[in-house]
Amino acid sequence: MARRRRWRRIRTSSTSTSARPWSAARVLEIDGLQAGYGDVRALFGVTLSVGAGEIVALLGPNGAGKSTLLNCVAGLVRPRSGAIRWDGQDLRTLGAHLIVERGVALVPEGRRLFGGMTVQENLELGAFASRAWGGRRAGLERVYTLFPVLAERRRTAVQALSGGQQQMVAVGRALMASPRLLMLDEPSLGLAPRLVAAILEALVAINRAGVTVFLVEQNVPAALSLAHRGYLLEGGRIVGEGSGASLMADEHVRRAYLGPLAVRTPSPQGEHQ
Repeated sequence: MARRRRWRRIRTSSTSTSARPWSAARVLEIDGLQAGYGDVRALFGVTLSVGAGEIVALLGPNGAGKSTLLNCVAGLVRPRSGAIRWDGQDLRTLGAHLIVERGVALVPEGRRLFGGMTVQENLELGAFASRAWGGRRAGLERVYTLFPVLAERRRTAVQALSGGQQQMVAVGRALMASPRLLMLDEPSLGLAPRLVAAILEALVAINRAGVTVFLVEQNVPAALSLAHRGYLLEGGRIVGEGSGASLMADEHVRRAYLGPLAVRTPSPQGEHQ
């Protein structure tokens, strides 16, 4: 039986998380992953890991292969070679529904909701896994506690919601599967800053409830303020990794993803101001 979790909003002045030990037990291990679509290769020997209880960000430009990597873990794209291990079990030969049964859930880019169905109907679709179906009522209450506006609009068709509210439904639907690993593909894309802050605040609460988070995010400052660690993916290859703070301070990251005005000039003592 899946452990019951309580996701509640935690009001803080910042969404930043405290650093996790680099020795955190690895629950997701990707080793030498190669994948693509037809004759087009998207990933070239990617190796990375996610530790239990971490928030890990995967950053990179459009077309770098970030979505492909998440889809490989979720069972939506079959890798050409390499290993994907979740709690020591190889996921490469499992269908997407079996991967969900093992506690891995994906919030896809673009949300992929059913616009003509209500908020609650969309949420309940996320509880199809046998590990979650029996606890779907408690799951709904946890989602409504995390996103109170969804409780108010539970009988509203999703197509009538704002983009931010739809993203909350997409996150809530994944949480209904009672995941141990929550993967999100560009959750802040197209949202107003206020709604981005609400989504990120929710991810902190989810993580503090014991859910490991693997995040692809185009909002680099937000992602690195949230993440314990991060990886840089460019051209289908990992080109950098480090703590969220160290990546934020890295000149290459700042120049490539934050613009030239964000590059700091080292002080005479060699420290960034």
